[in-house]
Amino acid sequence: MGKAYSLRGKIGDQEVSKLQVGDIIYITGEIFTMRDQAHLKALEILRGGGRLPFDLRGGVIYHCGPLVKGSRVVSAGPTTSMRMERSEGEILARTGAKCIIGKGGMGSGTLSALSEHHAVYAEYPGGAGALAARSVVGIKGVYWRELGDPEAVWVLEVEGFGPCFVTMDCHGRSLRETLKK
Repeated sequence: MGKAYSLRGKIGDQEVSKLQVGDIIYITGEIFTMRDQAHLKALEILRGGGRLPFDLRGGVIYHCGPLVKGSRVVSAGPTTSMRMERSEGEILARTGAKCIIGKGGMGSGTLSALSEHHAVYAEYPGGAGALAARSVVGIKGVYWRELGDPEAVWVLEVEGFGPCFVTMDCHGRSLRETLKK
């Protein structure tokens, strides 16, 4: 197993460069939940020359549709990331996000984009949504609720969110590809 890192706030290129496949990360700060529909809406806006109502530069995108009751997140487990494979590279290119978190891995297009845009993909254990919710200390905002709560972009304030396992790094390495070989 690799090293463990605690990431706080916006993530910079130096921090990303240190992260290697097999490392474990814990995140404190903002994470932005984005699933299929949020990716498509973001790209529609960005392709049209518009600006998103939130800033993903140096940020963390979490493939998650949280279960929220009132102002409390009760479950925040990851969703299958491969569904976002077709759009993830362009999202990274247009937003400057530095970390994607999800489950089940991603494909070669994302791996290439992670290298090109200096970012990482990490996996949070599936089936641990209630555990993930314990790390959420607040909801800072919600955007595009018209897409439905699971597809909306939730800006979650988290403390020690993890463990997230780096399975694709900015150096072109993929744990899943290594295991296939």
